Amino acid sequence: MSASPDSRPHFTEPTTNYWQAIVGPDALRGEQLVPPWRYAYPATLPSGRFLMLPIRPLESDPLQAVASLICNQASFSVVEHLGAMLATELELLEPDVVVGLPTLGLTLAAATARHLRHDRYVPMGYSRKFWYEDGLSAAVQSVTSPQPGKRVYLDPNQLPLIAERRVALVDDAISTGRTMNACWDLLESLGAEIVACGVAMRQGDRWRELLDEERVGKLVGVFDSPLLRAVPEGWEPVDHEAP
Repeated sequence: MSASPDSRPHFTEPTTNYWQAIVGPDALRGEQLVPPWRYAYPATLPSGRFLMLPIRPLESDPLQAVASLICNQASFSVVEHLGAMLATELELLEPDVVVGLPTLGLTLAAATARHLRHDRYVPMGYSRKFWYEDGLSAAVQSVTSPQPGKRVYLDPNQLPLIAERRVALVDDAISTGRTMNACWDLLESLGAEIVACGVAMRQGDRWRELLDEERVGKLVGVFDSPLLRAVPEGWEPVDHEAP
């Protein structure tokens, strides 16, 4: 099938009302739970409840798509719920500090740190302040920001908080793994011991191709979402087999 040049993207709608509530199965119609999905993917949480996520076509191939999670647009209750579930996954590893990855991971990292009963967390950022050092930065590229040239920075004033400490990296999602891998390399080079990487959403499985076996084993998430492909009725997982 081909995309129509004079119409909006295949089964895509505004995201204004997404990420505002976690719902039980009784709140959803049967067709919302099984593929092909029209506009939203029902992410299944450990509690058996659902977070409906908008489906967004990839810039590189509009006939493929992923479920989108924008934490800084989510309701406070959704962020706190995700942060609590992620903290449950991380607490047995006893991290000394949570490091949040920009930009969307910062909201989740703060919530996760609170539920781990930490007094603070360490935020990384894309904006270079004049006192930042090039040696405390790394080049990054993500599925939502594919253009090259972006760098992530650690404020040098935060370095004592991560050097020789047990660190849990937190981001909203992992897709290709490029951003996570770059930040992981940087923090390890600065003396941090990365005990875990926590995300709300494991998006597809392309990240497994980039992260080594040890890092894959340290990655924990709240829920999974598949890579999707366009079909006439909506979107289905790329590995979905028709009966």
